[in-house]
Amino acid sequence: MAHVIEERTPKMSERSEFRTRRLRRNELPVDTVELARYLIGKTVVRETKRGRVAGRIVETEAYLMGDKAAHFYRGRTKRNGSLYLDRGHAYVYFCYGTHFMLNVSGERAGVGGGVLIRALEPVEGIEWMRRRRGTRKLQDLARGPGRLAEALGITRGQDGVDLTAAGSELWLGTATRATGEIGESVRIGITKDAQRVLRFYERGNEFVSGPKGMRE
Repeated sequence: MAHVIEERTPKMSERSEFRTRRLRRNELPVDTVELARYLIGKTVVRETKRGRVAGRIVETEAYLMGDKAAHFYRGRTKRNGSLYLDRGHAYVYFCYGTHFMLNVSGERAGVGGGVLIRALEPVEGIEWMRRRRGTRKLQDLARGPGRLAEALGITRGQDGVDLTAAGSELWLGTATRATGEIGESVRIGITKDAQRVLRFYERGNEFVSGPKGMRE
C-alpha cells in the first residue's frame, strides 16, 4: 500500500488541472448540519509564503446549540466567540494541549454553531505538508483534525478568519471533482451527546479518519 501511495504523490502534487474558486457566503447553508454535509467534497485552501496548500474535505462533524459536546454549550465566551460569527468563519482551538483543530461557524451571526473539519484529501502543496508533518505517508498528512491543522500550518492566528473573504490566507473553495456518496454516523471521540448522528464523510475515501469501518 505504501508503494502505491508514493507512486500517486507526484501526480497529485503537480496536477495542473486543480482549480477552485472561493465560496461565497450566500452559497453556504444557514444551518450547521446542512453545512457539515455541504462541505464534503469542497476545498480548504491555505495561502503561505511558500505557495498554496490545499485539500478536499472528506469528513466533518456538526456541533449545535444545546449540544453538550459543543464548546459553546454554556454560552458565548472570549474563547468560543468565533462560533457566533456569521457562517463561514474559522474557529480554531487548541485541543488537549497538543494540537489545533479547524472549525467553520455554521449559523447566522449571534447564533452558536460549528462544523469540525476532521479530514482532508491533499491536492496541492503536498511536499510542504510532508515537511510540516514529518512523514512521507500521504494518507497520514491530514487524516484527523490535529494532523490536518499541522499539515496546513493552522494555529490560533487563523481564529476568526473570514473563510469567504477576498484575500484571506485561509479560505473555502469549490469542489475540485465530483463528490462521492456521503455517509453519516455518530461523532468520534466524544462522551457527551455521543449518540447523535452528526458526522459526515465521503464513503470509501482512504483519507477519512478512524478505523476502516468508519468510512464504509
